[in-house]
Amino acid sequence: MDFDLVLRDVRLPDSKADQPVTDIGVKDGKIAAIAPKLGGAAKEEMKGGNRLVCSGFVETHIHLDKACILGRCEHNTKRMPHLAMERVSAVKHTMTVEDVIERASNAIERCISHGATRMRPHCEVDPLIGLRGFEGVKALVDKYKWAIDIEICVMPQEGLTNNPGTDELMVAALKNGARVVGAAPSYDSDSSAQIRRVFEMAREFDADIDMHVDSGTTAEHLDTLLVCELAEKYKWGGRVAVGHLGKMATMPFKDLDKVARRMADAGVAATVLTATDLYLGGRHTDHNVPRNVLDLNFMTERGVTCSIGSNNILNPFTPFGDGQLLRQINMHAIVTQRANDDEVKALWDMGTTSAAKLMRKDDYGIKVGGPADLVVLDATDSIAALRSTAPVLAAYKRGRRTVTREPVRLHRP
Repeated sequence: MDFDLVLRDVRLPDSKADQPVTDIGVKDGKIAAIAPKLGGAAKEEMKGGNRLVCSGFVETHIHLDKACILGRCEHNTKRMPHLAMERVSAVKHTMTVEDVIERASNAIERCISHGATRMRPHCEVDPLIGLRGFEGVKALVDKYKWAIDIEICVMPQEGLTNNPGTDELMVAALKNGARVVGAAPSYDSDSSAQIRRVFEMAREFDADIDMHVDSGTTAEHLDTLLVCELAEKYKWGGRVAVGHLGKMATMPFKDLDKVARRMADAGVAATVLTATDLYLGGRHTDHNVPRNVLDLNFMTERGVTCSIGSNNILNPFTPFGDGQLLRQINMHAIVTQRANDDEVKALWDMGTTSAAKLMRKDDYGIKVGGPADLVVLDATDSIAALRSTAPVLAAYKRGRRTVTREPVRLHRP
């Protein structure tokens, strides 16, 4: 067989150290063969040199509409309260569709350069921003489909039931391209009503659900439990995710165990936004500052589908970031003190296979017939890649190269 592309002498994420390297042949945008020393002609070849090849990273939770706004809003003041939402809200009137396109393009290209090939951006709507943020991000779905698949989640960041006009904007976005409906009930005067309304929208538009819930310093009240109840009631299991979940990081493991098993039974997935959760959390005290990051290994061990996302890049919620999802996962491992090989492998999955499962991408993975969305990393296996935050040397979308990064060279005397 002749190929459009062959990656030679590479290692797959689950291959063992003593296994020989293999080749991956690509034809018409799909993986056509996986075997050592593939024959046939190839229009393009890359010599992997015993390096890891994986399916592209899956960014399940990122805010493109408000990325890269540090230069226009305040973010450098007292630790408590952080007022991140208020600072973003204060500059929404300056955001045009063109402005969103420019800033979001910057963020998307950073993510692409670090191997992301699928993404779920969360776009907020309300009377201040209208649909401008959503429209700006929507314009990029086609613009960047050569490198990344984008699935938009629309959400009410500043309240829904207490913010007249927001409900209508949510519905308008769902009628015009949003495939997922989100929530931020902590900012609503009636958090339960917002969650119930979001489930109504999801059922009306046959949309998945991805909510921001349970940020806080105590776990006396968990919105996640209502989410589980409604997911079961409406048979939406496997189509619901909840993100942040800082309150759960305050729970003793015996109590968290019950919540984790409840989520697993209801089919509710969990996403942690490591950098944001660390940066915003623990501000209620000036000593013994808690980490505010839920241990996702604990959750996966109890059957919860989990992912890790970048969330915000260069704005008051997270004044740092470069779109490197592997950095977020590496940070999560350090913060939650998970370092055994099996734990690191489970964390790797939270940016790859588990993240794809959360987004219901059944075609994900390196397999014959699957899409040739491939990433070459400067490491020999997934565990080593995560431990060292290995750089992406090449990325391909449907078999077409989208990223090239040269391996580092030392110029010795």
